[in-house]
Amino acid sequence: MPRSLSLAAALLAGAAVAQPADPPEVVRVAVPDVPDDSGKRPDLADVAKRIADRATAFRKEHGRAALATDAKLTAAAGYFASHMAARDEYGHTADGNQPADRVKRHGYVFCLVLENIAHAYDSRGYDAGPLADTFAGGWEESPGHRKNLLDPDATDIGVAVARSARTGHYYAVQLFGRPKAAAVVFAVENRAGEAVRYTIGREAFDLPPRVPLTHTRCRPADLTFTWPDGKTATVRPAAGDRWVVTKDGDGFAAGKAK
Repeated sequence: MPRSLSLAAALLAGAAVAQPADPPEVVRVAVPDVPDDSGKRPDLADVAKRIADRATAFRKEHGRAALATDAKLTAAAGYFASHMAARDEYGHTADGNQPADRVKRHGYVFCLVLENIAHAYDSRGYDAGPLADTFAGGWEESPGHRKNLLDPDATDIGVAVARSARTGHYYAVQLFGRPKAAAVVFAVENRAGEAVRYTIGREAFDLPPRVPLTHTRCRPADLTFTWPDGKTATVRPAAGDRWVVTKDGDGFAAGKAK
């Protein structure tokens, strides 16, 4: 009895887009040789909820924070699942847009968006539990999709599933997000009397004396100072922090402003 499952993942952060490795193109899904005449038609809203609940449980097992179901991400997922099902065209750009475009169109202002998609078919049909397990289990076992599931900086989730009347394939979309409002904003100020250098992630900055710089990061990142004497100091800024560089007889130091 024919069974099939196909998976793909995409990661977006800010304006940068990493295209998925599988598949890079839009795929036209064919009508299966053996039709699904089982009569089983699961409640797809229930399937989506089971997938979302399992994602949060999976994250908890691996020490990640729980996710909040977001109505805008859910709407974006619902639109795209329905689009793929209506046309039996599968891929992250099946509607001619990137995931970021769809999320923005549905009103989710993001720092971070990650998208997992999949389609599945079984000529014996599916009940809600097995269909949810097919999608969730496939994503958990695939390295790229698992990475999205366990992303430590994701805070929100939206899931939707749709069925094609033409082929009987089920299309699932799972979105993870972190809103722009949750960005980490912090400042660095130089009161040392001479220029200092620091890095945030892979970005380097030169900070002249008496100059403050404000940074907005979608993901928390280490802030590493390299002092003129070659020594370094690393801190992890939190939202609202103001780090101040000073110099005294013992050398340079960085501390949070009171």
